[in-house]
Amino acid sequence: MNAPRVIFTLVIFLAIAAPINAQPIREQDIRAELGFLASDAMQGRGSGTVFERIAAEYIGSQFQQFGLEPGGDTDSAGNKSFVQRVPVQTAASGATWNVIGVLRGTDPREAIMLSAHLDHLGVNDTAAGDDKIFNGADDDGSGSVAVMELARALSSGKRPRRTIYFVCFGSEERRGAGSRHFIDNPPVPLTQIVADLQFEMLGRPDPKVAAGTLWLTGFERSNLGPELAKQGAALVADPHPEQRFFQRSDNFPLALRGVIAHTVSSFGLHTDYHRVSDDVSKIDFPFMTRSINSLVRPIQWLANSDFRPEWLPGQAPSR
Repeated sequence: MNAPRVIFTLVIFLAIAAPINAQPIREQDIRAELGFLASDAMQGRGSGTVFERIAAEYIGSQFQQFGLEPGGDTDSAGNKSFVQRVPVQTAASGATWNVIGVLRGTDPREAIMLSAHLDHLGVNDTAAGDDKIFNGADDDGSGSVAVMELARALSSGKRPRRTIYFVCFGSEERRGAGSRHFIDNPPVPLTQIVADLQFEMLGRPDPKVAAGTLWLTGFERSNLGPELAKQGAALVADPHPEQRFFQRSDNFPLALRGVIAHTVSSFGLHTDYHRVSDDVSKIDFPFMTRSINSLVRPIQWLANSDFRPEWLPGQAPSR
């Protein structure tokens, strides 16, 4: 066999034999998705507004593009949607919407969740200055994009053992109506959800931790954070314990129901929080890209391992 044919045969063999790895997360995709969600055209994705609904439909269309199964509502014809309408009586203002995409695992008995909230504060005509739109680029456009990009990466790899639910909640800014509805109507019993990672405000680095690092709320409460860090996740303990962030996001209602649920963040207490100045121009896209990429393989490991995280003694949350 001549040399060119040997090389060609070897290339084909390696292509067939090589494992299917997750697609790396690219900065250009993060820029495109966050650029839309946090644009002025989206009018701040106010809780219970039509713009929150548009954000939900957009995220659902991305999930569909990535090949996820829809986990939302079913219409009268039996067609399943990615968007889940939260009934008016449970919403704090208007109707609100969740988005649910499903990467079906080979073992239906266990699941993990990756979640964020898609809403923000909308428009406030009484805000000082000419800008009245609360774009919410960091809070929580960055988290919604993290969920979308992890969905893209994880769905491009081998089918996991555990099912993965990718969920973006509506109306977190209005007492968590979306997450409360999801918890009261879970797609599987909550005992089957072995872990939830909520993503909130990770578009800018926190100077209180090492460069390129994210932190996990309640890191000391369970063995999940340390195990993910062992697998290569750029995760450390929350450097702001006085802020009680563990109790201030959509992970907490799940944690109260027994799910090992934490929030991933890099919020360094910047002064743009809940202000009109939280816009795309402030996002550190290279940091966001690197740090989210550090989570892909650890989450793959979690989705395929037998490891079931637990609360440490005396650390399970209570009201």
